[in-house]
Amino acid sequence: MPFQTIRLERDARGVAALTLARPDKHNSLNATMIADLAVAARQIADDPAIRAVVLTGEGESFCAGGDLGWMRQQMEADRATRISEALSLARMLKALNDLPKPLIARVNGQAYGGGIGMISVCDAAVAATTAKFGLTEVRLGLIPATISPYVVARLTPPRAREVFFSGRIFDAEEAARLGLITRAVAPADIDAAVEAEVAPYLAAAPGAVAAAKRLVARFSPPIGEAELQATATALADQWETPEAAEGIAAFFARRSPPWRAG
Repeated sequence: MPFQTIRLERDARGVAALTLARPDKHNSLNATMIADLAVAARQIADDPAIRAVVLTGEGESFCAGGDLGWMRQQMEADRATRISEALSLARMLKALNDLPKPLIARVNGQAYGGGIGMISVCDAAVAATTAKFGLTEVRLGLIPATISPYVVARLTPPRAREVFFSGRIFDAEEAARLGLITRAVAPADIDAAVEAEVAPYLAAAPGAVAAAKRLVARFSPPIGEAELQATATALADQWETPEAAEGIAAFFARRSPPWRAG
């Protein structure tokens, strides 16, 4: 069955391109894209011909976070549905995080919320200097719960404190300083920079690369089912607060929530 929201292509060298393909929606995440990405992760993991993967977005954005229609559905959903949807996202991110192949992000444009989660499960990330980043959930009265294990692990707790709960937008230079991306380059140079990240893996033994990646995971903070359940529950709890109800309502009404100053 073909994918509806992404593309998965492989070249003769064994380099796969995993492309988020909803450019008219800034590659925002919805239930269909999450399901497509989960299937793609399984296919990549099971394909011995794939030696490295480049994750990118079609159009001007990398991934602008959660789709507005999906967010409306969450507003109207019950607690069990919200937890189930959050777990689908969490398990998709874990599947990408656990790939036995190197995963390199090609961040061609804005990355907000879940888009930062997608970058955080990559082994390296190259971004255009024009890209913008932000964990903007708190502006809506929500929290970046599902992506939190990966974002905090990527940035480290001290650096995460700088951007994780302020909701502020930051640029590619700061993303590199924080450790979210490996480096920032001019938009015209992004493909060459990504190729420079990919090339060494084509000279390395694929089995050894996978084994080395498992070692890093073994000696990193654990992200298992208990952590996924905890993040989904935390998000469901936050959805049920008056702040979230007001923040989401204000967003869709295009008015400021009461906590916004100025």
